[in-house]
Amino acid sequence: MLFGEIMKKRITLIGSKIAKTGNEFIYYGILEDCKSCRFKKICHDGLVVGKRYKILSVRSANHPCKIHESGVKVVEIEPSKDIVLLIESRKALEGLTLSHRDVQCNNMLCENYDLCHPEGINGKYRISKVYDEKIKCPKGYSLKKVEVSPINDEDE
Repeated sequence: MLFGEIMKKRITLIGSKIAKTGNEFIYYGILEDCKSCRFKKICHDGLVVGKRYKILSVRSANHPCKIHESGVKVVEIEPSKDIVLLIESRKALEGLTLSHRDVQCNNMLCENYDLCHPEGINGKYRISKVYDEKIKCPKGYSLKKVEVSPINDEDE
């Protein structure tokens, strides 16, 4: 497994203003202006649209970019782990593997909305921690806060 974990780390470029160790971002795909850029391959190859990534380290050199006015920096990234979200209480069991589905709610003003509809997590995940925290849901759903790690089919 250690070798597999090493293989998931990669180098990419990201806007200098957000290039900070520990920051996370969601890859939304290639923009039209990027298609003719000489850095296109390092910026986009190997990234999955809709996936969340964590910045592990940042190099100091700054490079020009048509999209990011402050330029871009070289960063080492890996797919994010330990994402916090809300799920139905009956499914909140540590070690359980589930396919992600957002909580069925469209109340965008709810304080829990972002946890019920987390960006950058799709497919399967494994619950690594269940929080013993009372969640108040305006719709009356029984929800639990959990920490999850996305998994690939080959990880199972």
